[in-house]
Amino acid sequence: MTDVKKSYEMITDFITGEMVPDIGAEENRQDVERFLVNEKGFSKEDIEVDVDIELVIAGEPYKSQIDLVVCVDGTRYVAIKCAAASLGSREREIIAASRLLESHQIPLSVVSDGKTAIVLDTVSGKKLGDGLNAVPSKEEIKKKLNSSELISLPVERLEKEKLIFRSYDVMNVNVQRNI
Repeated sequence: MTDVKKSYEMITDFITGEMVPDIGAEENRQDVERFLVNEKGFSKEDIEVDVDIELVIAGEPYKSQIDLVVCVDGTRYVAIKCAAASLGSREREIIAASRLLESHQIPLSVVSDGKTAIVLDTVSGKKLGDGLNAVPSKEEIKKKLNSSELISLPVERLEKEKLIFRSYDVMNVNVQRNI
């Protein structure tokens, strides 16, 4: 018996220009990418796509990806989860990812379906705003970068955040890395 992979319709990623399978929340991600560039003043070079995150949980390696990470002046400042359904159910996943990706917590966590968004403060976990307009522009982030401190995740929270991230992330079945 041969292993036959399902064929997927392919679309061109707005940021990378690469062909990607149009599965799950991919269309939503394309909408978010266009919004960040066309409405919020980011360049394509400011936005990382499918950012690898590698963790060791209970002695076992765990690899995944974060949909989008926005950098300003060389600092990763916003991590974004693109979802096709209930945004609220993905808040905790992106907060955990934002707390784990870097040596500092990425300040803002966002969940979006390309039409609306939930913006969260990563350190406190509190909601900062709803809707795409709540996503800060590049200029707004630049102003905050000059006056804000990047905060590390307390060591006693590290293992808990890894477990939280993995618990939510394993439910992501319609993603490119799983085909």
